[in-house]
Parts: sequence; structure tokens; C-alpha cells
Amino acid sequence: MRLILGSGSPRRKELLAQIGVVADDVRPPDIDETPMKAELPRPYCARMARDKAAAVQAAPDDLVLCADTTVAMGRRILGKPADVAEAEAFLRALSGRRHRVITAVALRLGDKIWERDVVTTVQMKRLSEVELRGYLATGDWQGKAGGYGIQGPAGALIPWINGSFTGVVGLPLAETAGLLQAAGYPLWGRA
Repeated sequence: MRLILGSGSPRRKELLAQIGVVADDVRPPDIDETPMKAELPRPYCARMARDKAAAVQAAPDDLVLCADTTVAMGRRILGKPADVAEAEAFLRALSGRRHRVITAVALRLGDKIWERDVVTTVQMKRLSEVELRGYLATGDWQGKAGGYGIQGPAGALIPWINGSFTGVVGLPLAETAGLLQAAGYPLWGRA
């Protein structure tokens, strides 16, 4: 059984390695990630993970693992900022507030799909102008939902979370391991 990681995220590859999983191939899907009109963050995130899994070309006996991470402020979806101005707007909106980070995971084997989503509540500290400008200058916001990555310099801006740290990074390991085992992928004691 071959495992195909349907993601271009180096963080997801690194997280899988933490549980001894190395994908046999990496095939990032190319899909439209535009939310539908009035789509809520959690269903949007689950749909993205499923759509990504469906879009990856694979043999019928290949396992395809895909995920999507979304930052939600109430009903508002904060995706990957297009530029530094949008990243700044996201960070100003998140400053001093709690928000949710949703990561949905979809695992496909032929026509069968296993899926889970994990919601973590995150508190961002009230950002000073120095902190905001300093973080934006790192460029770490690029390619990250909500304009920040908790595992990098932005970790200093997040004093509290309730939920899955690895889910906020981009792949909740406990849930992903459970999905892989449910699909028959051997995790522990692989030769």
C-alpha cells in the first residue's frame, strides 16, 4: 500500500515524519479554494480536504492523504493572505482576540474516504506596532492561513491554545494516525 501526500506543505511532511510516516510520493492538488457564498469555516475546510483528496491522481490501491487548514473569526474565513497588506489586516483583526483554527483531514483509498476535522481555539496577544511590523518583516506569514504560523516566530504572539497544537500547524497527528490505521496503513513497527 503506497501513501501519497496530496500537499505541497513542508510542515505536513515534517509532521508525518514525527510519527515515522514518509509518503511514497507527494502530489499537491490544484483546486479552486474559493469559499462558496455564505459557506461557514468548518464545512468549507472539510470540503477543501475532500476536494483535494479527490483531485489527486492515484492508483485504486494507493492511499491519498490531504488536509486543509483554515483560520476562522466567527463566520469569517481567513485564508492565506495574498500580500503583506492582507497579512497585516488579518493580524490586526486577530490581535488581542481568540479565534478558531480548523484543520480537516481526508484520506482516500479508491472510492472510500475517511475524514476528520479538528477545531482548536487560539488566543493571539494584543500586538504592538513593533511586534506587528517585526513579524510581517520576517515573511513567515506567506502561505499560512490567517497570516501566521504558530510553529515559527508567531509562536511568541500566541500565549494560549485549547486543542491540538499539530492541528494548528496543519496536520493533527492523533487524528491523522487514527485515520491511517483505520485504512489499514501500518504505523507502529513498520519495517
